[in-house]
Amino acid sequence: MEAAQTVREQREIFGHPAGLYVLFFTEMWERVSYYGMRALLILYMTDYLFVRMKAGVVPVYGFGGLESAITSVFGPQSIQQIASQIYGLYTGLVYFATLPGGMIADRLLGQRKSVVLGGLIMATGQFLLMSEPLFLAGLLCLIVGNGCFKPNISTQVGGLYPQGDPRRDRAYTIFYMGINVGAFIAPLICGTLGQWYGWKWGFMSAGVGMLFGVSFYLWGQRFLAKDQLTMSRESAKEHRPFTRNEWAAILGLVVLCVLNTLFWAVYEQQGNTLQLFADRNADWHVFGWEMPSTWFQSVNPFFIFTVTPLLNAFWAWQNRRGKEPASVTKIALGCILLGLSFLPLIPLTDGLADTAKISFLWLVFCTFPYTVGEIYLSPIGLSLVTKVAPARIVSMMMGMWFLANFLGNYLTGYIGTFYETMSHGKFFFLLAAMAVAAGLVILAISRPLKNAVGHDT
Repeated sequence: MEAAQTVREQREIFGHPAGLYVLFFTEMWERVSYYGMRALLILYMTDYLFVRMKAGVVPVYGFGGLESAITSVFGPQSIQQIASQIYGLYTGLVYFATLPGGMIADRLLGQRKSVVLGGLIMATGQFLLMSEPLFLAGLLCLIVGNGCFKPNISTQVGGLYPQGDPRRDRAYTIFYMGINVGAFIAPLICGTLGQWYGWKWGFMSAGVGMLFGVSFYLWGQRFLAKDQLTMSRESAKEHRPFTRNEWAAILGLVVLCVLNTLFWAVYEQQGNTLQLFADRNADWHVFGWEMPSTWFQSVNPFFIFTVTPLLNAFWAWQNRRGKEPASVTKIALGCILLGLSFLPLIPLTDGLADTAKISFLWLVFCTFPYTVGEIYLSPIGLSLVTKVAPARIVSMMMGMWFLANFLGNYLTGYIGTFYETMSHGKFFFLLAAMAVAAGLVILAISRPLKNAVGHDT
C-alpha cells in the first residue's frame, strides 16, 4: 500500500509515473554497455584474441583451466567451438547471477543499493576487457555486476504501480523499449569503434555507457517507489507462511521458466552463430559502401522500439473488447513466432558454400517476426512475475525468472558447436523446431498454468 501511495503522489508523464522513465533511461544505458560488448564478443574471441593466444603472442589468465574443463566434457574444440562455449557460459552466468542478486536485494541491500553496486562492478568489468590478459576477469565482473543490477531494476518497474493497475503490462513494454533503444545504439557505437578503431575502444565505450546509467539512476531515485526490503521490514504480514495460491503462483512461474529455456536458447543465437553468419555469409554493401557486420545487432532492437507501440495499441484494442490474450498465451505465441522467423533461411541457406553470401536484407526480413515473438514473451514475463510473485520474494522470483535466460544461454553455446558440423539450412531448422515445440507445449498445458497464475494475468 505504501508503494501505491508513493506512486499516486508522483507526477505522471504520458499517463505513467515519472519513475518509469528514470528506470527506462537507466536500463537503456546499461544495455548500451551490455550489448555493445556482446556485439564484439564472439568476433573478438574467434578473429583476434584466441588466435593471438594460440600463437603465443598474449596470455589470457585462467584460460587454460577453463579450456581443460570444457574439453574434458566435450572433447577437442576448434577456436569457433571453444568461443561459442565461452559465449554461452558467459551469457548464461550473467542471468544465473540474477538469482543470488535478487536474494541479496530482498534480504540485505534493497533494490536501489543493489542496482548502483551492480552498475559500478559492470563498468569495472568493461574496462578490464581492454586488457587482453584480464579478459576472463572482465567477464567475471560483468557476471557479478549484472546479477545485482538486472533483477532489481526490473522489479522496481512493478513497484511503481498498485496491485491490479492495468497499466503495468504497458509499463513493462515501455521499459522494454528502453532496453532495446540501448541495444540499438550499442552496436552502432561500441561495435563500430571496436571493428574500425580497435577492440579496446569498443570495450571502453561500453564502460562509459554503464557509468552514464549509474549516474542517471542516482539522480532520479526520488521518483522511485520504496524498496521491497524497506516495505517488508515495515509489515508484520511478511512473516506469515505462503498461502496455497501463492505457492501455486510460484510453481506456475517455475514451469514457465523451464519452458522458456528453449526460447532463450534459440533467441540468443543472435549474438553467437547468427552474428558469425552475418559476418561471413551476408553481403553488407549498400551503394558500394560496406556496413560493419556488427550493425546486425541493431536490427532486432530497432524493430523492438518501432513495433512495441503498435503492439501496445493492438493489445489495448483487444482489451477494450475483452479479447486480449492472457500472459501465458502471449508467451506461447512468442515462442512460436520466434521459431517461424527461421523458415525463410532454411531453403535459402541449405547447401550454401562457406564463402557464399546472401543479401543482409534477408536477415533483416527474418528478424521482424523474431522481434514480435520477443515482445510477446519477454516484457510480458517480467510483468507477470511482479503481478503474481509474493511481495517479500519478488526480486528473488525475478532472479528465478532469469534462470531461463541462464539455461537458455548455456544451451546457446552448446547448440552453437553444431554450427560448423551441420549445413546452415539444417542448423536453422533445428532452431525453428526447438522454439515452436516450446510454444506448443505451453499452449497444451495453458489451462493449469492460467489457473496457477490467474486467468487474467
